[in-house]
This record gives sequence, structure tokens and C-alpha cells, in this order.
Amino acid sequence: MQSLIQKVEAKHLKSQVVDVKTGDTVRVHQKIKEGNKERVQIFEGLVIRTSRKSSLTSSITVRRIASGVGVEKSFLLHGPNVLKIEVTKRSKVRRNYLTYMRKLTGKSARLSGVDFDKHAVNTIRDTKAEEEEAKLAEEAEVAHKAAEEAKAAEAAEADKKFEEAVKAHDEA
Repeated sequence: MQSLIQKVEAKHLKSQVVDVKTGDTVRVHQKIKEGNKERVQIFEGLVIRTSRKSSLTSSITVRRIASGVGVEKSFLLHGPNVLKIEVTKRSKVRRNYLTYMRKLTGKSARLSGVDFDKHAVNTIRDTKAEEEEAKLAEEAEVAHKAAEEAKAAEAAEADKKFEEAVKAHDEA
């Protein structure tokens, strides 16, 4: 019999999640909300830590170098703001937590790659995330069409004023 906590967690779990391992280079598509606008931001980097694989609170820590400064972000795999995770490269590592990568730069920071089936690893059908992305795209398209219509109405009004001015000038 499942405990009450497991039943509650089951509601919030995503149906499928990409199998991310330490040492993978990933692209995380994250939903960012700024005021009343939403957009998708991509954070690409090396997974230096994976935690609690089979839990609702399973997370990964991704590190990248941005403008010469190391930036680390932690992502909850089952979180609602993480839309998609793509594994772009898989490396051979023997640890679960790659703290030593923080000290390395340049060629010494490279990890030896391992061949893997990118398509098989990255094909995850999460219908909720797909619906959310489609909804965001549809909202953006509606906003774009509204802006175009407003611009066209403004241009029509400007043409009307121009014709009235020309007509008034011809009468004078």
C-alpha cells in the first residue's frame, strides 16, 4: 500500500523524464516569467551533480562558463518551470559529484566523450509540457497579430489624414 506522501507526490510527477547522468552536457529549457510575459530560456552546460533520482525532488546541478565566470544552476527535474532537457553529449565519469571541475579551465576541463544514441535518450513525450509550449507560442502569435492589426489601423488612419490634408490643400 502506498503511503499518503507517495500518493500526493504521484500527482506532481512528470510522466517521463530524460535519464540525465553526471558528466552529461545538457540543454535545459526553462520557463521564465517576467511581469505578465513568459518566455523560454535555454541554459546549456555540464551536469556536475545528480540528486535523488527516483524522487519528486530529483534535481541536477548544471555548470557553465558565462563571460569568464562559472555559473551553476540547480533544476528540479519534475518542476513545472523545466519544460525540456536535452542531452547533447555524454562523458565518462567515475563520480557522482564533479566538484573538481570548478578548478579546471581550458583543455584540462575536457571530459572524454562516450558514444550514445542521442535520439533514444532525448525522445520523451510529455504531453503537458508540449501543450504548455504550444499555448505559449499561440499567445505570442495572438499578441503579434494584435500588434500588426493595431499598426495597420494606425497606418490607415495616417493615410486618411494625409488624403484629407491633400484634399484641403487642393481646395485652397
